[in-house]
Amino acid sequence: MENGNLSSVTVFVFTGFPQLKNGGLLYFFPLLFIYIFIVTGNLMIFFAVRLDTRLHNPMYNFISIFSFLEMWYTTATIPKMLSNLISEQKTISFIGCLLQMYFFHSLGNSEGTLLTVMAIDRYIAICNPLRYSNIMTPRLCAQLTTGSCIFGFLILLPEIVWISTLPFCGPNQISQIFCDFTPLLKLACTDASVILVQDVIHALAILITSLIISLSYLRIIVVILSISSTEGRKKAFSTCAAHIAVFLLFFGSVALMYLRFSATYTPFWDNTIALTFSVFAPLFNPIIYSLRNKDMKDAINKLFCCQKVSSESGR
Repeated sequence: MENGNLSSVTVFVFTGFPQLKNGGLLYFFPLLFIYIFIVTGNLMIFFAVRLDTRLHNPMYNFISIFSFLEMWYTTATIPKMLSNLISEQKTISFIGCLLQMYFFHSLGNSEGTLLTVMAIDRYIAICNPLRYSNIMTPRLCAQLTTGSCIFGFLILLPEIVWISTLPFCGPNQISQIFCDFTPLLKLACTDASVILVQDVIHALAILITSLIISLSYLRIIVVILSISSTEGRKKAFSTCAAHIAVFLLFFGSVALMYLRFSATYTPFWDNTIALTFSVFAPLFNPIIYSLRNKDMKDAINKLFCCQKVSSESGR
């Protein structure tokens, strides 16, 4: 086959979406509602933390950055999903596919790194409280936040550049609801063993990050259980309960997708799991951080009250 034909594929077709005649339009409005809720909820958390001086501490700073990343994490995939649900041509360009993969996974990697930082922050706060303010300085928090984002966006750049050089000669059907590494690499006109290497890299990254977070929280739980007073244990656990819940949601759903190998992939379960970590897990994060935390609820209520007073004074 000539080289000119190897890179002839410029548009990919998603096969994981239902057709309009099969009720595809019925999925549009629930997904739109979920997306609006995710964006609005995370924006409320972000601005509530930024505007309430009581929440100007490392823990809430990390939460606000995580919420900001989460908003863009869902934006990398859901708008295109919505477009495909109401379109007969469920396609994406090759460049668009690469960009979607890059931003979705870079934001996800940034979130995973930030969750690790948040676990270490809670570890220091509970296990070494006397030195907490000296260790977790505003400068260090800013460096950890910036470093998490830089790491998340740089670590995938060589891989995306490498994929952009691969030949794609057909077929052009992606058996997924958004662009992901394994479905795309299966379409490349090259050795399929690269898919297995990709699976191993994802699995190792998830295992290492999960191990660090799990060990941190295991130590935290041991310290909490050693607290003599029931009230003290309850207060200490409440400061990290939301983080544990988000950690389990985020890494649990991602692990379902990447801690298994290509041979076990089936279209139905792939789409179900993809929806779990790209849509449903982000849906619960604003609920966990706002409803499970009194300070956050107070800050959000204060944010709404300020907006109400501002609108009334402008009349």
